[in-house]
Amino acid sequence: MDEAKIQELVGEFIREIGEDPTREGLERTPARVASAWSYLTSGYRTDVDAVINEATFSHADKNMIIVRDIEIYSVCEHHMLPFFGHCHIGYVPAGKVFGVSKLARLADMFARRLQIQEKLTEQIAQVIMHKLEPHGVGVIIEAQHLCMMMRGVAKQGSLLTTSSMLGSFRDSRATRSEFLALIGKPSA
Repeated sequence: MDEAKIQELVGEFIREIGEDPTREGLERTPARVASAWSYLTSGYRTDVDAVINEATFSHADKNMIIVRDIEIYSVCEHHMLPFFGHCHIGYVPAGKVFGVSKLARLADMFARRLQIQEKLTEQIAQVIMHKLEPHGVGVIIEAQHLCMMMRGVAKQGSLLTTSSMLGSFRDSRATRSEFLALIGKPSA
């Protein structure tokens, strides 16, 4: 990412909306915005294998593993406004497990891209399914979207929930129900 180019574009943007980018309070804004966007889009410059960092371990047990309430912050690709909430990830191992922090790191990696929540949910589930080959994976994200809250329909209390259920989480009502119960969601 070319931060100098981003700074230049942000300065232009500030002028185009009718502000003076040289006034006190705004003179350092282009540099701050470029730095912020470098962080907010760092997922494009992060590799899945680097995130996992060989923290995959043999594990014979087949009990469900869940990390819930992982905070996520992302940016909507349609309006480039933030969305934020919680991600719940569960899987039933088939011989391998991740180091526990890797699930949160994977969620962060994909969230630090321009996103739609539906795609984010699926990306997390697919990479776990591909890298661990578990019996099943379930990912649920619940998030508030500033593009819905600050503009357009302006619905302040709205919450978007997305899910991706793969393998036994899709095929077995009992597995899916156990996952939903353990993350505190009623099952259908």
